[in-house]
Amino acid sequence: MTALFVLLFTVGGAVGAANALMQTKGAEGQTYTIATDTTWAPFEFQRDGELRGIDIDLINAIAEDQGFDVEIDVLGFDGALAAVQSGQADAVMAGMSITKEREKTFDFSNPYFDSGIQMAVAQNDDTIASYEDLAGKTVSAKTGTEGFAFAETLGEEHGFTVTGFQDASDAYGDVTAGNSAAVFDDYPILAYGIATGNVALKTVTDQEKASSYGMGVKKGENAELREAFNEGLKNVIENGTYQAILDDYLGADAPEAATIGSGKAALGNEELDLGEPGELPVNPNFATDTPKTNGEFVIATDTTFAPFIYQLDGTNVGIDMDLLRAIAANQGFEVEVKTLGFDAALQAVQAGQADGVIAGMSITDERKQVFDFSDSYYASGVQMAVAENSDIASYEDLAGQTVAVKTGTVGYDFAQELSKDVGFEVNAFQDSADMYNDVATGNSAATFEDAPVLQFGIASGNVPLKIVTDPEPGADYGFAVLKGQNAELLQLFNDGLQNAKDSGVYQMIIDRYLAIEDAEGGGTSFWSLIGASMPTLLQGLMLTLLATALSIFFAMILGIVFGILKLSTNVVLRQLASAYVNIFRGTPVLVQAFFFYFGVPAVTGQPLDALTAGVITLSLNAGAYITEVVRGGVQSVDPGQMEAARSLGLGWGSSMRRVVMPQAFKIMTPNLINQFIITLKDTSLLSVLGFAELTYQGRIVIASTFRSFEIWIVVGVMYFVVIWLLTVLSNWFDRKFNK
Repeated sequence: MTALFVLLFTVGGAVGAANALMQTKGAEGQTYTIATDTTWAPFEFQRDGELRGIDIDLINAIAEDQGFDVEIDVLGFDGALAAVQSGQADAVMAGMSITKEREKTFDFSNPYFDSGIQMAVAQNDDTIASYEDLAGKTVSAKTGTEGFAFAETLGEEHGFTVTGFQDASDAYGDVTAGNSAAVFDDYPILAYGIATGNVALKTVTDQEKASSYGMGVKKGENAELREAFNEGLKNVIENGTYQAILDDYLGADAPEAATIGSGKAALGNEELDLGEPGELPVNPNFATDTPKTNGEFVIATDTTFAPFIYQLDGTNVGIDMDLLRAIAANQGFEVEVKTLGFDAALQAVQAGQADGVIAGMSITDERKQVFDFSDSYYASGVQMAVAENSDIASYEDLAGQTVAVKTGTVGYDFAQELSKDVGFEVNAFQDSADMYNDVATGNSAATFEDAPVLQFGIASGNVPLKIVTDPEPGADYGFAVLKGQNAELLQLFNDGLQNAKDSGVYQMIIDRYLAIEDAEGGGTSFWSLIGASMPTLLQGLMLTLLATALSIFFAMILGIVFGILKLSTNVVLRQLASAYVNIFRGTPVLVQAFFFYFGVPAVTGQPLDALTAGVITLSLNAGAYITEVVRGGVQSVDPGQMEAARSLGLGWGSSMRRVVMPQAFKIMTPNLINQFIITLKDTSLLSVLGFAELTYQGRIVIASTFRSFEIWIVVGVMYFVVIWLLTVLSNWFDRKFNK
């Protein structure tokens, strides 16, 4: 019996070791059947009687690197897919685009080539140069390709029909024969055919972004082959083999192998964590520890434009913020971010208060006259949304209605142009949340917004709208500096952006915010919302009280000084005091704030922080009103009081300080209390400068939660409580000292 147990243990151990060895070796020593297309140069085709192409050379190189063998089965594209699904082949490699639909049936390797779609016409055809020229015509494309799918979608928009062919050569021949007006195909296929002189076509459009190519296995099967492919792809990229293959077939048009799939091709089987919002991305192909030797820059941004910029737990996050931090870490410079709001951010750059602006800013010809832009970091699209219970389903339904848009966005520009044709009014807002609420409450019939912003808001569960149109072509977003300045910063941004795209870091950041089904916070209860928001709001309240206290302190000094000057017998001093009062009572507080924050630094070259500019503004403004309060209070005191004091031998100054002013303050108290309250409420205007007072923090919370109704109630209650306490304190002071 003992011998039997020993035997079983030995055999079991041997089997376990063999299984472990197989798992370690993976595909090594195996032979796999790879199904492929017949003729799709330069990926698979016959050269000197031998099957060649990028796909063929690559799979052979990977097989050699990973120690497995391959048998190539040339079946045609549709036949190759069927062979894998029926178990006749282990994998398909035929310039196969990785799409969501195909991912239901196949498990894909890492991408090994990035596709792009181009349109080509006959060499002697000068009548077709754009998609619009195809109206009423027929075009050709190879079935199963990205070009075919792209052409079908485009045909619905521009009114042409698509004929599908099994082979690319037949699709090309249909154009040269005059049966089709144009052909849509993946750019390397077109470029290779035209370059060899075998295809009498010419490309007439730039590349349209398409999917990447991958090797596919039947879903749930041959995982070891897929993993071996990924690891081998990484190795042949690192040793230069794959780059040599690409150069051989594509020459000057060959992409950099390490950047394919946004760097994913070079990662092997390593899975990268997207990271949390606000964190620096972790990617072995993207350095974030570059020495900070390239200076420090002030970058202005918007306050509320989720998912590009918003606050989470007191930190500025979003696509713009995470991308900016990643680029700064990669390029070795530091950034100080000022959240000012869109319009104020642009003014800050123009006034020299900031070196650059990143705020989901569309690149337009008009803005190029003032700013220099970086390369595009996001391609926007515009969608229309309406209230959940609305019957509006098309642009035509908006005739005679009002729509809501956010200023400075591509949605605003799109709505303005569309309104000329459809006949609706455009109502502009500073914040997305206000815009959404205007539609939800029925004041506006619809809103036009950048697709990712609109989708993010609705996904949060706090925006009661529904999208009713497909995305319309929008504009590209860019980072901007003042024209002719900070060229080195612009170059650093472009270099870092390219590194982020090549390494996959860019896509990681995009996926953090857009590759989600539901954003955080959806369905949060009122009390949970208040609990989460209160620390931020209290921080804003403290800054509100600080700005109020400082402003009142300096305003009292100014008011007393200029109030007495207005009573002076000296005409010059009296006119000086009157001019001060007229200027600061005759202009809006907001204009004064912009003047001191943006205008003064532009002239002096000395920037002012938001608190300093705000306190100067409120002090001068409140001081002008207090000047009149002081003047009126002093004049209300019986003139005999001054005469009596002077007759007792007191000088004018002593008489004013000891006799007149104490009585005047009793008269002034109600008006001074009222001015204190007005100044406290005026601090909310400083939010346009990026001063993080209570109103500003309320907008920040709304930007990430879209719960404007509840947050404004809380902010209003906080203002009311503070003002009520100030009133109670002032009344007590009045009773105590003015008996």
